[in-house]
Amino acid sequence: MARRRSADKREILPDPLFKSRLVAKFMNNLMRDGKKGTAENIFYGAVDIIEEKTNQSGLEIFEKAIENASPVLEVKSRRIGGATYQVPVEVSRERKQALAMRWLIGSAKGGANRPMPEQLAEELIAASNNEGGAVRRKEEVHRMAEANKAFAHFR
Repeated sequence: MARRRSADKREILPDPLFKSRLVAKFMNNLMRDGKKGTAENIFYGAVDIIEEKTNQSGLEIFEKAIENASPVLEVKSRRIGGATYQVPVEVSRERKQALAMRWLIGSAKGGANRPMPEQLAEELIAASNNEGGAVRRKEEVHRMAEANKAFAHFR
């Protein structure tokens, strides 16, 4: 961690199609090796597939998926008197979004050998229905926080 001062938050410009900062942030997370065009093709392709399959707005499904995959609590290690405790802490709004995006992309990548837009679309639809890998991961984190509730006073 920086000792002197914290880094400034960069202003992220909204994406060109939906005019949404959340979508732009998601595409930045999806991007590999600076290939933003590829990330845009993957995301917009996934939104088209979602609209085809569900007959609903792809952006609404995406926002609901992010909301459902966002954790409320997580555990952080605290070292107290020679022992390390897993202390449950509340998650900030920015970190909630970052974790949800990371988990959605990670579980979409872990899918079968199909094109990434299809895998991402399926994961987003599943997360919007409170199913899928990202939501499972969130529940796992919540279970760990619940199990270590006794150490909450170390916060």
